[in-house]
Amino acid sequence: MLYPSIFNDNFVDDLFDEMFNFPYTTSAKVQNKEIGRMTTDVREFDDKYELQMELPGYDKSEIKAELENGYLTVSAEKDDTKEEKDENGKYIRKERYYGKQQRRFYVGEDVKQEDISAEFVNGVLKLNVPKVETKPEVEEKKYISIEG
Repeated sequence: MLYPSIFNDNFVDDLFDEMFNFPYTTSAKVQNKEIGRMTTDVREFDDKYELQMELPGYDKSEIKAELENGYLTVSAEKDDTKEEKDENGKYIRKERYYGKQQRRFYVGEDVKQEDISAEFVNGVLKLNVPKVETKPEVEEKKYISIEG
């Protein structure tokens, strides 16, 4: 049996959720830990930012990264079905899991998608985002024309 955490705000909710669900399902927190929480480390270098995102249990084909309006969005979607049958076709066990996670980071509107590089090795997605200096807008002095 899973025990509630005294460090969470929802101590009582955890206690009663586990009591009523056990042994039929596990809590969402445990399911989330099985697949991962998209834990991200961000490092700053002179010329770039490096994001290392943990995505255990995912394949490269289940991960998408896109850049839109200055926001880098990384999403991961898992659809896992396990099915076992005996000789007569009766179900011995049938399990399903579907989950989708997403994180967004503001990287600036001057960053272009082709400048971002990504690699996925051993459950860790590594993204390199270049630092782009924003050009300050030059304020033009505009005068009101005076007729006379």
